Amino acid sequence: MSRSSLTYKISTGLFSALILLGVTMYLVDHDNVARTFETLGYPGYLVYPLALAKLLGLVAIWTRRSTTLKEWAYAGFFFDLVLAIMAHVAISDGEFAPAVIGLTLLLISHRSQRDMPEGT
Repeated sequence: MSRSSLTYKISTGLFSALILLGVTMYLVDHDNVARTFETLGYPGYLVYPLALAKLLGLVAIWTRRSTTLKEWAYAGFFFDLVLAIMAHVAISDGEFAPAVIGLTLLLISHRSQRDMPEGT
């Protein structure tokens, strides 16, 4: 297994775990998450659609069906995480660390995925 393949699998696995933890929270504690969204300046009704989009994004990243779809998923996660960081910084609640960790893992995953030899 090449170094970039191992880096991809580790970073993508950790990123996926972080996103799945968030999606679980969106579904299990919907009312609290919706209130948090509203505090951040986003409408609370976005919780369920965002949870679905995140699940579909992970499917797109882990499957090898479409390179274009995978790139769109990476882009969607990038914008979601950047906006999350900005929203938390804007209200000064100090809760931006998970989004920063997620963004870092996403960038490592994307970079190592691009550097992997074909067929791995």
